[in-house]
Amino acid sequence: MKRILVTGGAGFIGSHLCERLVNEGHDVICLDNFYSGSKENVWHLIGKPNFELVRHDVVNPYWAEVDEIYNLACPASPIYYQHDPIQTTKTSVFGAFHMLGLARRTHCKILQASTSEVYGDPNVHPQPETYWGNVNPHGERSCYDEGKRCAEALFFDYHRLHHVRIKIIRIFNTYGPRMAINDGRVVSNFVVQALKGEDITIYGDGQQTRSFQYVSDLIDGMTRVMATGDDFTGPVNLGNPGEFTMLELAELVLKKVGGKSKLVFKPLPSDDPKMRRPDITKAKTELGWEPKVKLDEGLDQIIDYFRTKLDIR
Repeated sequence: MKRILVTGGAGFIGSHLCERLVNEGHDVICLDNFYSGSKENVWHLIGKPNFELVRHDVVNPYWAEVDEIYNLACPASPIYYQHDPIQTTKTSVFGAFHMLGLARRTHCKILQASTSEVYGDPNVHPQPETYWGNVNPHGERSCYDEGKRCAEALFFDYHRLHHVRIKIIRIFNTYGPRMAINDGRVVSNFVVQALKGEDITIYGDGQQTRSFQYVSDLIDGMTRVMATGDDFTGPVNLGNPGEFTMLELAELVLKKVGGKSKLVFKPLPSDDPKMRRPDITKAKTELGWEPKVKLDEGLDQIIDYFRTKLDIR
């Protein structure tokens, strides 16, 4: 049994990670300020002897004796991270700084949940970990993009100067149960709009692409990265290399949900990436990992989830 700290543990991804670690018998501290996370996501874990829920904001220091840290704290949806961009940057940078300090003091492993957004609007496709990215440093998305890039820099500086045992993953678009209804990301948007019979909003011409990863695949990849030896730092891409246009996704959702929703086109937001697809060669060779859940199967799961949440029969 290990004592494991998960920051952002009541979020969509964090709650699935906490559930996995608790079920494996580890002693889990779930840290969250509930800005974008929810107690409802971990309600089924409360009361278990090896689970502890703590309200805390990682922009402030936190101390505990732990064996591993998963640093997931940061709103990942544009609706949330653009609402208070200064706080978003502080969460990424100060959160990384404080968690790295804790890892240094306790000599534990620490994993940073970075993002495919560090690649910005890429000029290289698909995106390998060696690509430095094409990021606007002062756009509406830069609070998240540059905040995560700065966090990666901090991680490597602590590794080089203080020999902190770091792991960095870059998460590509992930979906699944426990996404918020108002999450604002494309899979949840399309599914909720279709279930409600509303028009499906497509930004731009719908030809921009994304790669969609089911949450169980991501959690498997995260735990595999944490289990690697100290010589493996990453960064490593965790995503599904299957690539779909927004139009293809919308049409697939409509086919599965049915109804009479129509497609409505609106202007593309600034700095919105036109292409996104991970090169997962490193994950395959170094971790023996690749995603198992196809988009067709995963959509069935999240449609059932939102149908229940919305109480739609």
